[in-house]
Amino acid sequence: IVTRTEMGTRMVDDRDLFDYINKFDAQYGPTYIVLDLLQKLFYTSDAARESFVDLCEERYVQEVTFDSYLYKTVQGNNPIGDIALLGKTLSSLVKNN
Repeated sequence: IVTRTEMGTRMVDDRDLFDYINKFDAQYGPTYIVLDLLQKLFYTSDAARESFVDLCEERYVQEVTFDSYLYKTVQGNNPIGDIALLGKTLSSLVKNN
């Protein structure tokens, strides 16, 4: 925003804000999509919350969560780990429901 005001010499307009929001969404949108999906999946019932607790005990989940916070973007660049996590998620949901 400071750059768009040319160091305070002009007012920002709706186009400047639109551009800023688009840049923010492009950079952080995937993070919010993942968080929204997690909320919709695991916060719908007590059984789903229990499944979430089970998954939080997994080392891979802890590493991905830490790296995602550290780098401010969704991590998980290990396809095998992601597939294993998907399997554990599904089995945990089945077990707790």
